[in-house]
Amino acid sequence: MKNLSQILIIDDEPHNREALSLLLSGAGYQVETAHSGEDALKIMAKTPFEVVITDLFLPGVNGIDILKKVKDDSPSTNVILVTGKASAETAVEAMKEGAFDYITKPFNFEKLKIQVEKAMEKSRLVAENLYLRQQLRGKYKFDNIIGNSLAMQQVFSRMERIVNTDSTLLILGESGTGKELVAKAIHYNGARKDKPFIAINCGAIPAELLESELFGHVRGSFTGAVSDKVGKFELANNGSIFLDEIGTMPMHLQMKLLRVLQEQEVERVGSSNKVKLNVRVISATNANLEEQVARGKFREDLYYRLNVIPLHLPPLRERREDILLLAKHFLQETCKDMNRQLMTLSTGALQALEAYDWPGNVRQMENVIERTVALTDGDLIERRDLPPDLGGGEDEQELSGVLCPRVTSKGVSMVKIIEEIERCMIKEAMSLGGGVKARAANLLGINRTTLVEKIKRLGLEF
Repeated sequence: MKNLSQILIIDDEPHNREALSLLLSGAGYQVETAHSGEDALKIMAKTPFEVVITDLFLPGVNGIDILKKVKDDSPSTNVILVTGKASAETAVEAMKEGAFDYITKPFNFEKLKIQVEKAMEKSRLVAENLYLRQQLRGKYKFDNIIGNSLAMQQVFSRMERIVNTDSTLLILGESGTGKELVAKAIHYNGARKDKPFIAINCGAIPAELLESELFGHVRGSFTGAVSDKVGKFELANNGSIFLDEIGTMPMHLQMKLLRVLQEQEVERVGSSNKVKLNVRVISATNANLEEQVARGKFREDLYYRLNVIPLHLPPLRERREDILLLAKHFLQETCKDMNRQLMTLSTGALQALEAYDWPGNVRQMENVIERTVALTDGDLIERRDLPPDLGGGEDEQELSGVLCPRVTSKGVSMVKIIEEIERCMIKEAMSLGGGVKARAANLLGINRTTLVEKIKRLGLEF
């Protein structure tokens, strides 16, 4: 059965109003009518409509007034203007004000039905687009970037100050710290939130194709250019472009990017025509651009153009107080996505997560939690359920005994307990030392040779 759709018909002539209502109702639409512009405004204040069909010449509030009001209050509603007194001037005015169509009486009902269906489709697409944008704004709210640490509070403070500026922004941080998430949050909470956000990873595209991806090309400009292509900068016009891994961009493209930033215009490959742009540029890198400038690997003038406002995202190991907060957040989100009852992290699992250095940062943690939820039976995640590099596979009860050894009436294996203590301490020291045995030995207060002997005796592999 066809879904009923809301149409409002406005006409001061009863027979026209009733005839059109009868015809559209018979076509499967849900129809309401109004006998005047004033009556229509009262109805629209209470009920949303997908399409409004209004006579142009109404006493008091006329069709153009209705059109303006609809466009102000309900951007997804389409208006079809009907009149028996057609003129070029009124048609032009109607289309300028955003009318979907302008038709004259007497009209062909079959043609009108086609126009109504097209107007319905456009209304649904616009409404869906608005909904998706609202969802994006919700998804990329500042509140969805997790962190109570002082380092993250400083990040939030700077984000709030720059969100409504158009200044070029450079986001710095290790891989996995959430640079693109921050870029999206700044875009979707700023003045350009209803405009495009276009992201491109400069390091993931071969150098010979990157120029075309960024700036577009015209047909025949190079082998394989079989048609014109719009570049990412043009797609981002009036919105924001996010240039990830900007430090990998080849030198010859750095010069072209500099020119785009300076002139706010772009030339497609193979074309001499300039396209004017209004784009906010947000770039990101995990490299030290100052060092690259010093080594001649990155243009100094481009660096200063990109680095108008720098924003540094700290690695997870420098904000350990956020680790458990993030783990519980990802656990909740993953369980919801997998349609599972909310799981719990045991004390041992929490200790393991907090002790780990997270070289892959927030992205690594999200992946670890997803993997663990997918592979764990039951509702409790224990230490042994975690990946091996986080201490997974160990028996948590034994480890709990190691952390707090107890002697029972049945006796204990002191040798085994000492070995477990050594095994845990060596793993933690090797993790903190970045896998370098000399550093780990120093952390443990023993010499490197002793550490190597213990690793062999305990059957550990690094």
